[in-house]
Amino acid sequence: MTHNTAVQAVAGAEGPTSSMMQHAPMNTMIAVCSAALQSLYKQTITIGTILLIYHLAINPVDIFNPIGLAGVFLLSWFTGVAIGMVFLALTPWHPPLVNMLLMVYRRVNMLASGKMFVANTLPSFMLVIFDWNPLFHCVDQARGVMFINYSPMHSNLSYPLKVALVAVVLGLMGEFFTRKRASMSWGATR
Repeated sequence: MTHNTAVQAVAGAEGPTSSMMQHAPMNTMIAVCSAALQSLYKQTITIGTILLIYHLAINPVDIFNPIGLAGVFLLSWFTGVAIGMVFLALTPWHPPLVNMLLMVYRRVNMLASGKMFVANTLPSFMLVIFDWNPLFHCVDQARGVMFINYSPMHSNLSYPLKVALVAVVLGLMGEFFTRKRASMSWGATR
């Protein structure tokens, strides 16, 4: 949820044709950062509340590596922010197509994230179907730091980090290119 919420929040941030961008200190990076931090804040509060209620009402929660779990949580958020930036940079050029691609990405990502199955139990011909997804690696690594009896064998943390860094660079380049060529009439279609 953290990844998909971050993708949606950043992709829906104010773009270069927004009326808010007419105010001098405001720019798209401020809008992106505020949308990203807002999604992180909401997800952190939600997770904390759910864990606290479960811990107090049902059963004490024991996390094998809480610092590692927080790191994987932040990595999944960061990959969502990075991919959302790519969608944000593309939105002014063709909003209906980008909105449809965003919806398709988010829905495919829910199925291909690995939440519904354990990666260590999948045969190798099935692993290649999900290995492209950085969230698949984050979910599998989160299982490894959450549970003492699970060791992720088919995922790593370097792949989602590399994908996120490449997506951030592409998103920043696309946003800069779009900002320099944006027309006020583009905002009428949004």
